[in-house]
Amino acid sequence: MNSFDELIKRMITGDRRALGKIITIMENDPSSSAYIIPQIHNLTGRAHIIGITGPPGSGKSSIVDKLVACYRKEELKVGVIAIDPTSPFTGGAILGDRIRMKQHYIDRDVFIRSMATRGNLGGLSEATGNTIKALDAFGKDVIIIETVGAGQVEVDIVKVADTVVVVSVPSMGDSVQTLKAGIMEIGDIFAVNKADIEGVEKCILEIRMMLELSEKKEGWTPPIIKTYGNRDDGANKLYDSLKNHHKYLIESGHHEKKRIIRGKTELVNILQNLFIRNLYDVISEEEMEEFAKQIANREKDPYMIIEELIPRLKNVIRGGFND
Repeated sequence: MNSFDELIKRMITGDRRALGKIITIMENDPSSSAYIIPQIHNLTGRAHIIGITGPPGSGKSSIVDKLVACYRKEELKVGVIAIDPTSPFTGGAILGDRIRMKQHYIDRDVFIRSMATRGNLGGLSEATGNTIKALDAFGKDVIIIETVGAGQVEVDIVKVADTVVVVSVPSMGDSVQTLKAGIMEIGDIFAVNKADIEGVEKCILEIRMMLELSEKKEGWTPPIIKTYGNRDDGANKLYDSLKNHHKYLIESGHHEKKRIIRGKTELVNILQNLFIRNLYDVISEEEMEEFAKQIANREKDPYMIIEELIPRLKNVIRGGFND
């Protein structure tokens, strides 16, 4: 019996502590996922996965906090993945989101996990996809992912979410920038947060104009919802829009299309990560340095070196699966 078997068994029967340990193992040792994920894969695919993205200071955590409350009123089980900036001292996640959502942290039907970006440019840690699967297999009805903001609004969330909520704030100066970041293409719902401050109508107008210019989503017009940091009415409207979008995805067949695209992305990512992790098993650091010198000195070009290495590179993937 593999050392993970008992943990997996406990996790799928509702042990929260085992779930936390499984997530930690996959986050710290990505190669462990090759054993864990096949054991739980058939239990996944049931949760509605929601991505919340937006610039720093837009109030994403407050929105997540209120959405969790909405889902819990319906007695739905919720998982939250809060992607935090990496701590410069520990390499781990800064647990700000757990503090902000402390009222839900003691709810046994809400599981909140902070994860570090660990230097990933898109703001999603490498283990995010596996954590989603673990929460799904654990029986969560809804999984909410809150990304870290880093200047421009991030777009990586579309790779893992069924529904993407883009959060903006009046007078923050990010409205025009969203077009450059490609955010209009990935946003299914737009939330204008802190809507009781000056400039909200201008912000909504800018978003509406850019939506008119962007590629239309077949059968779905992204709504623009006003939300407020200290009021629930906006969160309730956002909650209704999330339910409507989920219904639209299922009835239109787009839900299945998204899952197929996600499966392809997942497969490519696993192959890339597997290749990189095992590359130095067949090519030493010294050899890599020598190849780099040959390229720099124009003795050989990169394609010539790769052609020479192809017989050895075939063993990289094979070795990864034999570990």
